[in-house]
Amino acid sequence: MPKPLHPPSESCLSVHGLECIRGDRLLFSGLDFELNAGELLHVLGTNGSGKTSLLRILCGLLPAENGEIRWCGRPVAEQRSAYLQDLAYLGHHPGIKGELTPLENLHLLRRLYRIRPDADPAALLAEAGLGRHLDVPARTLSAGQRQRIGLTRLRLQQARLWILDEPFTSLDVAGVAWVEALLEAHLQAGGLAVLTSHQSLQRVANVRTLTLGT
Repeated sequence: MPKPLHPPSESCLSVHGLECIRGDRLLFSGLDFELNAGELLHVLGTNGSGKTSLLRILCGLLPAENGEIRWCGRPVAEQRSAYLQDLAYLGHHPGIKGELTPLENLHLLRRLYRIRPDADPAALLAEAGLGRHLDVPARTLSAGQRQRIGLTRLRLQQARLWILDEPFTSLDVAGVAWVEALLEAHLQAGGLAVLTSHQSLQRVANVRTLTLGT
C-alpha cells in the first residue's frame, strides 16, 4: 500500500463558475465541483461536450473563459508551480519518446518531475507487464504496451492529483484491471483523480460522476 499522500478528510480541488468557449462554441459554463482526498471524478459526456477541454483547463494547458480553480483552499493562479508539482497528467497520447526504451523513458522523467524516492523504474515496468521489454525502443511495442509505459509514470511521480484522458485506450482486459488497481491504491493513499472514460469503473470505490453537455 502506498504511503498516505494527503489527509483523507481534507478538501483539495474545487472549481467555481468555470466556463469554456472553443471557437464560437460554448462548451460549458457555471461549472462547479469539489473533490476531496480519496475521491475520483469520472467526467462523462458526448463527443464535443468539453471533456478533454475541462481536463486541459485543470492542467493549465488551456485558459478558461471565466471561473476559478482552487487547490487546498488557495487559487491555483497564486501557487501555479506548487500545483503543477502535485499534478500528473496523461492525455490522449502516452507522452513517451519512441526512440527510447521503456526504462530510458522513465529515467528521463527523473529530470523533469518530482519522483518518489523509493520508486524503482524497472520494478514498476515489470508490474505493468513490460519486464521483458525494458531495453527495446518503445516504437516497436504495441499501442497497449506504450500506453502502459505512459501509465507507469503515475507510479513514478510523487503527485497527489492524477488527471487522465481516456487512460484505458488500447488496453486489454488485464490492462484495464491493472489501471483500476492503480487508481484504487492511489485513492486509498489519499490521492485524487479526475478522468474521462467511456467505460464504467468496476473496481474503484469513491467514484463521483460529472456529466457535461446536459
